[in-house]
Amino acid sequence: MKNIISKIKPDSIAMELGLEAGDKLVSINGTEVHDIIDYKFLITDEEIVVEIEKNHGEHWELEIEKDYDEDLGIEFENSIMDGARSCRNKCIFCFIDQLPKGMRESLYFKDDDSRLSFLQGNFVTLTNMTDADIDRIIRYRISPINISVHTTNPELRKKMLKNRFAGDIFERLKRLAEAGISSKAQIVLVPGVNDGEELKKTIEDLFSLYPNLEGVACVPVGITKYREGLPVLKTFNKESALKEIMLVKELQNKYQKLIGEPFVRLSDEFYVMAEEEVPSKEFYQGFSQLEDGVGMIRILRENINKTLGALDKENKGEFTIITGASGYKELLNCANIIEEYSSNIKLKVLKVINEFFGETITVVGLLTGMDIVNALKKGDSYKKVIIPSNVLRAGERIFLDDMTIEDVERLTDCKIIIADYSGEDLIDCLNKELKEE
Repeated sequence: MKNIISKIKPDSIAMELGLEAGDKLVSINGTEVHDIIDYKFLITDEEIVVEIEKNHGEHWELEIEKDYDEDLGIEFENSIMDGARSCRNKCIFCFIDQLPKGMRESLYFKDDDSRLSFLQGNFVTLTNMTDADIDRIIRYRISPINISVHTTNPELRKKMLKNRFAGDIFERLKRLAEAGISSKAQIVLVPGVNDGEELKKTIEDLFSLYPNLEGVACVPVGITKYREGLPVLKTFNKESALKEIMLVKELQNKYQKLIGEPFVRLSDEFYVMAEEEVPSKEFYQGFSQLEDGVGMIRILRENINKTLGALDKENKGEFTIITGASGYKELLNCANIIEEYSSNIKLKVLKVINEFFGETITVVGLLTGMDIVNALKKGDSYKKVIIPSNVLRAGERIFLDDMTIEDVERLTDCKIIIADYSGEDLIDCLNKELKEE
């Protein structure tokens, strides 16, 4: 099924040429197309020759003149046109290894594919890439790439990833940076393993690759209750989270003076655990690390304050807002601001404990449908329930435990409303529901 076209975009070059769903892309300019990266690179020229195998077996050779970098207007059955590369590591903190049995098969797949990093923002370790793969990234200018670094200490990285080939990460990062490839680094921090002085050295090493290595995000290790047979790891607490904040702050101040930005940032969880105030809007400079949970609290506050004036104050409504333990205080504060602005709106913030993965998992994005059902049944809640979009499979209405929105509505007799929890989107959702009432 490789390279099979699934859709032709309206008014596109492909439609004008008579291409159809089910046709197969064979080559461009005589070069076989192995994956989406080949395709994106080879179609950039203004004059190209495309070989197509029609769904009835006939071969077409099409000479195409187009604008530079103009797409042909085709989509493929497989987004990368090839099988995703699975991870070869056995990281001591791997979340997938901590999943219970019996979940849907796709959740157990560990991707570690630079093509998905380029296309979808996924993080990769670079451990399953050959020198030829690195050459292709440089040749095709695949950029930016999100890279899971964790440590630049070669021996420690081998131990953390349980991969004897994982120790050359800094050499590979340096090679990419020297070739002008942009990247961002992620560090999963494990207390007593790669924190403290090890973290300081890792950040200093990575800063030496700035500006092509654009920045570093640090996130705390997540530990579920399903760790039988896995290494015993500690989690962060108030004291250790504060210690990490202070260590990183020293470096942030240093880099702020050197380059005008902090370069390394901690996810919001550290500030919540340490009961410390999150940094200012200026500190996050565009909020480019939200996928790591960096700056989510600050952007929520900013957007609530910015869009509060657009809230419909005339209509009445009652809503329950679902959140995890780590976001409870912040959502409660937002609810209070909204209620003070409009006495017609009643908001109840429901803190849902993660019974599925265990209470040590406190982020809202890892709540399951049944966690939410149980919490709604236990407490006195309003019948209109707002949940964040990141508890659902991307683009679908399905939770991690395969429950659907409709399942939750049926079991709780509530209406489920999906929002992004960006602040702005939350106000939009409230306005929509208030109008309907």
